[in-house]
Amino acid sequence: MESHTSRPTVLLLHCRYRERGGEDEVFAAECELLRSHGWAPLPVVLDPADVATLRGRLRTGLQAVWSREWAARIGRLCRQTRARIVHVHNYFPTLSPAIFRACRDAGVPVVHTLHNYRICCPNALLLRDGKPCHACVGKRFGWPGVLHGCYHGSRAETAVAAAISAVHRVTGTWTKKVNGYIALSEFSRRTFIQGGLPADRIFVKPNFHAPDLGPGDENGGFVLFAGRLADYKGVMTMLEAWEGVDRRIRLLVAGDGPLAGAVGEAVKRRPNIEWIGRRTKTEVLTLMKRATALIHPSLSYENFPLAIVEAFATGLPVIATRLGAAAELVEHGRTGRLCAAGRSESLAAEVNWIHSHPRARARMRSAARAEYLEKYTAEKNYGRLMEIYSRAIENQRS
Repeated sequence: MESHTSRPTVLLLHCRYRERGGEDEVFAAECELLRSHGWAPLPVVLDPADVATLRGRLRTGLQAVWSREWAARIGRLCRQTRARIVHVHNYFPTLSPAIFRACRDAGVPVVHTLHNYRICCPNALLLRDGKPCHACVGKRFGWPGVLHGCYHGSRAETAVAAAISAVHRVTGTWTKKVNGYIALSEFSRRTFIQGGLPADRIFVKPNFHAPDLGPGDENGGFVLFAGRLADYKGVMTMLEAWEGVDRRIRLLVAGDGPLAGAVGEAVKRRPNIEWIGRRTKTEVLTLMKRATALIHPSLSYENFPLAIVEAFATGLPVIATRLGAAAELVEHGRTGRLCAAGRSESLAAEVNWIHSHPRARARMRSAARAEYLEKYTAEKNYGRLMEIYSRAIENQRS
């Protein structure tokens, strides 16, 4: 803390998820990034909320809209530590957006990373019935999401999620209490502007990958899928695509989830599909170094698919759906191939193409690695983060 050291203090706020995911990883990585560059990061990390009982769900729902307790705590912490800046990653559900007002009242500039679309979509995914959905973007209250029960299949829970954004839209939290937003892609930035956030306060900074383990050599001879086995990840599209893929092309599936049974059945039917279950990050990176391509068949606007950047770091081309940030990250024909979302024949065609063009694939490997070195290293990311912190401090002063 600044009272004990010359290192500037940054408060890092985050509510963990029940299943560790990309947001949790990015939070930990940025905390270490700041520490390695002379900051004194002070993380405030909350465990998942109690939703096992009705009482727990009711308390969590009320707290998610406006937590007086956490607003007071964070306000005190801002003053006690004399923090230079507060960086909020995930406020939902326990911290609540009330913490933004508390930081502003304490005179400390605050930055918020928009890891998901919660501010303009009740289920935070821009996804309904397995398809991209913009029905609630720009609305004061996300009534279409409530009507369809988009959050956890419950209209009541969706109403609470929609109320969070609505209350803080009306009270000016989003437009007056946040000094800078970090969007992870240009697509994300455009979406949040449509959703009502001030354009001059939204700055694009992608996620990064570290440590860099260097490029691989594709000596494994397989195409890799690494991720959650869930419908919105396009797992069923991928399995259907393998009916039309050259039988010499092996698919290695690393992950677990609700569609594990469907993957197991596909393994029985297709000898060129292998499922190895969930693997650690280090194990997945090792597999990437041995693979010929990574498949990202997502059906949703994933805000920033970290697996794509990890693949680039290992020099691995990516076959991705032409949706959201993935279509920005992967340049068709240079760092990978793009296919139509939810179209198994389109995915199969791209898998067959990349397999049958080894020279083009080699060029893609070099281009993917160069893309990583140019845009997604820790050092590049730190420089951009400091630019955003400076802009947020300027915005707070003005």
